[in-house]
Amino acid sequence: MKGSTYRRCSCRDPRTGKELGTSCPKRNSRNHCTYSIRQELPPREDGSRRSFARGGYDSRKAAQADLDHVRALLGLAESDDPEGTELIAAMLTEVSSEKAPLPDVEETRRRLNAGQDLIGSLTVSEWLDRWLAGKRIRKSGISRYETDIRVHLKPRIGNQRLDRLRVSHLSEMFTDIRDTNAQILEGNTQRRAAIDELATMPWKGAENRARRKAMKAAIDEMPPFRRVTGPATRLHVKATLRAALNDAIGQQVITFNPAAHVEIDPVRKPKALVWTDERVAKWEQTGEKPSPVMVWTPQQTGAFLDFVAEDRLYAMWHLIAFRGLRRGEACGQPWSETNLDTHSLTVSSQLVQDGWEIEASDPKTDSGYRVVALDDDTVSVLKRHREQQDADRDEWGSAWVETGHVFTQEDGSWLHPGKVTDLFERLVAASGLPPIRLHDLRHGAATLMLAADIDIKIVSDTLGHSDTRITRDIYQSVLPQVGKSAAEATAKLVPLQRKAEAEKAARKAEKKAKAKKTREGDAGKPKNKAKAQATAKQRAKRRKPEK
Repeated sequence: MKGSTYRRCSCRDPRTGKELGTSCPKRNSRNHCTYSIRQELPPREDGSRRSFARGGYDSRKAAQADLDHVRALLGLAESDDPEGTELIAAMLTEVSSEKAPLPDVEETRRRLNAGQDLIGSLTVSEWLDRWLAGKRIRKSGISRYETDIRVHLKPRIGNQRLDRLRVSHLSEMFTDIRDTNAQILEGNTQRRAAIDELATMPWKGAENRARRKAMKAAIDEMPPFRRVTGPATRLHVKATLRAALNDAIGQQVITFNPAAHVEIDPVRKPKALVWTDERVAKWEQTGEKPSPVMVWTPQQTGAFLDFVAEDRLYAMWHLIAFRGLRRGEACGQPWSETNLDTHSLTVSSQLVQDGWEIEASDPKTDSGYRVVALDDDTVSVLKRHREQQDADRDEWGSAWVETGHVFTQEDGSWLHPGKVTDLFERLVAASGLPPIRLHDLRHGAATLMLAADIDIKIVSDTLGHSDTRITRDIYQSVLPQVGKSAAEATAKLVPLQRKAEAEKAARKAEKKAKAKKTREGDAGKPKNKAKAQATAKQRAKRRKPEK
C-alpha cells in the first residue's frame, strides 16, 4: 500500500487566507516547512478508502521513522487474517483522528495475539463501574464493593489506564491510606482536646462566654471525627480490586493482575479469650477487655441464661448459646425448617442488613446450608416459645404479621438484626457479667462443643464452616480446665528420672506423715489402769537380777 513523506508549508495569503503551498517564497528555506506523512490503510468493508495522516515533523528523518512505525504495525497481521488486518486498520484510523501517540509494536502484537483491545484507553474507574454493574450477588455484598470503589479505589487509581496499572501504583495507594490514617488520628486528637477544654470553661462572665464562643468556632473549623481505614478494611479493598482485575483477565482485557502481588500490612485476627477470674478482676478495675473477642465460661453462660429466662426472646439467646447460629440466621429461621419432633432445624435463610435496611437472603456460604441437631432441653425451650407465640398471635388478631419466622417482634414482623444486637448488649450490661458481643455467644457455643470432646468435623458442620481449618483457627481459646487436663495428659506421656524420684520421695513423705499421725493418735488414747499396772510389774520383774 502506498505511503510517503512530504514537505508542507502552512503560510497563508494575507488577502485570501488560502495556504500558499508551493508558491510560498520561503518554501526552500531549510527550517521553514514541516514534514508530514500519509499511509494508505486497508479499505473498509464497504470499499471506502482510509488512510493514516500526520504532520508537524521537524525533519524528514522524524517523519520517515513514524511512517516506518505505521508500516510495522500494519505488518503485524498475517495476509490470511482479515480480522486482524481490520483490527489494526481501525486502530490506526482512531489513532490518526485523535492524534494519539503510535502504540508500541510489540505491545500491539501481544494484544493482537491475546485477543485484547488494541488501544488500552479503558481506565480503572471505567472498568470498576462495568465490573460492579455485572455482579450478581446479594445487595449487601454489592454495597460493600461499592464502598471500597467509591471511597478508596476511584479517588486514588481511578484515572490510571487499566492496562498500565502496576504494583507500584497500588503500593502508593496503600501508603496514601496509611498517611491519611495518621492525619485522621491527629485531627481526631485535636478535636477531642478542644472539646475537653471547652467542657472545663466556666459559663458565667462576659470573658468566659467570649472564650467559649471562640473555642466553639475553632471546633467548627476542625475536621469532624472520622474513622481510620483499619487493616481489615485495607485487606478488603485489596480483595475487591483483585476480584475485579481477575475478571478483566478472564475477559482478556488485561493479562496481569497487580493486586495479586502488592504487599500490605498483615491483618492479625484477634484470638478469642475466655473470661477467667483474673481477667474479670482486671476488667472490673480498668474496664478494658483483654481482646475484642471474649467468651464466657459455662458458669457465666448459665448465669446469663438464668438472668434472661423471662425475656421474650429467651429461646433465641438459648439457641445461639448452645447451637451457635449466626445472628442473621437466628432472625431469619422459619418454623417450616424447624422440626421439633426430629430434634433438628435446617438453616436455609437469613436476614441481613444493608445500611439500616434489612432483607432476606441465602446463608452466608454454601456450607451455611446445614442441618443442626437439637438437644432435649433446647427442644423444650422452643416448644414453650411456640406456645407463647401462638398466644401473641391470638392477642394481636388481625394486626398480626404472619412471617412464619421462629423469632419475631411482638406483632409477628421481622426482627431487625441491629436492634437484636442492641438488646443483647443491654441485657449483658444489666446482668453484671463481663461484656461479650452477640457473635461471641456463637463463639462460646463452639468452645463448649470442643470442650465436650465433640469431633472437630461435627463442630465445623454445626457452625456452618466450609473447612475444619477455619474452626481450628478461630477457636483456639479452649476453657481453662480443658487446657489443664490436656497439659497433664501430655506430661504423663514422657517418663523422666527426676519425675520418678520426685514421686518416690512424695510417697515416702506421705508414709512417714501417716505413721506420725498414727503414733500421735495412740498417745492420746486413754489406757486401762489395771492392764498398765500389770505391764509395769512384768517389766520390773524382767529387770530384777536372779539370785
